[in-house]
Amino acid sequence: MRLLFLGDVVGRSGRDAVAERLPGLIARYGFDFVVVNGENASHGKGLIETHFQGLRDAGADIVTLGDHAFDQREALSYIEREPTLIRPVNYAPGTPGRGAMMVEGRNGHRVLVVNALGRVFMPPIDDPFRAVEAAIADAPLGEVADAVIVDFHTEATSEIQAMGHFLDGRVSLVVGTHTHIPTSDHRVLKGGTGFMADAGMCGDFDSIIGTDTDEPLNRFLTGIPNGRFTPAEGEATLCGVAIETDPATGLARHICPLRVGGVLSQVLPDFAER
Repeated sequence: MRLLFLGDVVGRSGRDAVAERLPGLIARYGFDFVVVNGENASHGKGLIETHFQGLRDAGADIVTLGDHAFDQREALSYIEREPTLIRPVNYAPGTPGRGAMMVEGRNGHRVLVVNALGRVFMPPIDDPFRAVEAAIADAPLGEVADAVIVDFHTEATSEIQAMGHFLDGRVSLVVGTHTHIPTSDHRVLKGGTGFMADAGMCGDFDSIIGTDTDEPLNRFLTGIPNGRFTPAEGEATLCGVAIETDPATGLARHICPLRVGGVLSQVLPDFAER
């Protein structure tokens, strides 16, 4: 299988880039399944239903969230009827929605996607390691699921690295989101799990993590809020990671970062077209 994961979509610029470029990437490289993190897609915080549908229409099979999952209040209601929208699995019991979902891909493959929220430098949350372990136990890789993707939304690279080694050999891909900065540590771990500490963002990189520079700079320099953070509206770069799995095991045999358009463009240099 060929799987594509796109990092945090930020604002209108990120949404437009996904809509314009994702269908072509799917056709060009023959991706069987696509996951997109959409937690910053609506005005930089949260995800309204029309923007969720836009990501789905562009080709996302599953849309994941993070610490801004419910910043747009309407998400509390529509997430219940949208099985392809998942929030962190380690939210408290009773939180609307679901944290893991099995979805059939374009060629009938069964893909389990799990979303989890980290605890280092993040708001208090239940243990992500045990929550993810429980989720994958219900659909073992190579037995029930043909592929398993874990989106770990966390601040610290050490925590995402720990999750990668914790799940090595049991899932197809562990990828970090949240910091909006793509890392250069993509690799296949010893047990066969694809790993990247942060996929980066789908947004305008001529910014401060997707935000117009004025207000973040003001707060760093003065410590006094002077307005809202506003998503930057320049040309976005699509950032993410692609893997190809072994059909017999569901583990990764090849991994490649994706950076398309904007200031960081680098289109899957080691990934053959189909």
